[in-house]
Amino acid sequence: MKLLSIAIPCYNSQDYMRKCIDSLLVGGEDVEILIVDDGSKDNTGMIADEYAEKYPTICKAIHKKNGGHGSAVNAGLENATGLYFKVVDSDDWVKEIAYRKILTTLEEFVGGSERLDLLISNFVYNKEGEHRHKVMRYNRMFPIEELFTWDDVKKISIGHYLLMHSVIFRTKLLRDCGLKLPEHTFYVDNIYVFNPLPFVKTMYYLDVNFYYYYIGRQDQSVNQNIMISRLDQQVRVNKIMVDYYVENIGMIRSNKKRYHYMFNYLEIVTAISTILMIASGTKENLERRKELMRYIKNKSLLLYCKLRYRIEGVFVYLPGKGGRKITLTGYKIAQKLYNFN
Repeated sequence: MKLLSIAIPCYNSQDYMRKCIDSLLVGGEDVEILIVDDGSKDNTGMIADEYAEKYPTICKAIHKKNGGHGSAVNAGLENATGLYFKVVDSDDWVKEIAYRKILTTLEEFVGGSERLDLLISNFVYNKEGEHRHKVMRYNRMFPIEELFTWDDVKKISIGHYLLMHSVIFRTKLLRDCGLKLPEHTFYVDNIYVFNPLPFVKTMYYLDVNFYYYYIGRQDQSVNQNIMISRLDQQVRVNKIMVDYYVENIGMIRSNKKRYHYMFNYLEIVTAISTILMIASGTKENLERRKELMRYIKNKSLLLYCKLRYRIEGVFVYLPGKGGRKITLTGYKIAQKLYNFN
């Protein structure tokens, strides 16, 4: 059994996937690299087979019909034999020193008496054309290099939440919680990080810059114009998260800090949905914005009121043209502060 399984969802990734895979090979026999060819139309599948042939005890090529990012993650999880599971996108990469420390830490827990559910590390926004890159770290939120629970979380800040890039889950936990991401849908990484949290009991944070998240391709899913064109998928993910939150509210509320964190996460995803609808400037999307809020209201009046009227939320849901203008101005400021597209 491997220590760590790493799934790489690949779709038409021939131009950059080698850098990703090569950075992960440093892990040697402790890892298995699952290269998931999600119905690519270029040489992605051939490259996956090349690595599987060259490194048969480390790399495995998985070929499947196109089903989107979530489908590729599902395939990786289904085929994983490692005790822990990580997703690395094919245009991203990892740093060796941090990688080795992560593997050493995981190995210590496997050989010890305490069980680790979630390992957290920093990630770096590697934005094209910029010399300084924004590091997303969690040193103010979590204890450093010690096993901790939700009760030990220090500070939960608005807009500062875990992303797929920063987490490594225990594989069995993901399977036991029934995680299955929707197919043909972008932005499912939010579901990937959100849904397992009620099952996470123990965590460990390494303050190391492990994951390098590339931003710069015009066709990238986080490009603002692309996100607006795929608003239906953003809203679909938002609704799935609302459903999960409402249906599991008893378990979520069983820990106050986890409850606070998961509400904040849902709030920021809903805020992003709303802001993108405003940014599109179309009547259709402004109506879709109202429909999303009606959906939340029908699911849970309490959740609707908290999202709609919380002090932090009032800024996002200001009415009228003037309100929408203020909201967009705030969004542009947030882009500068947090260095996203």
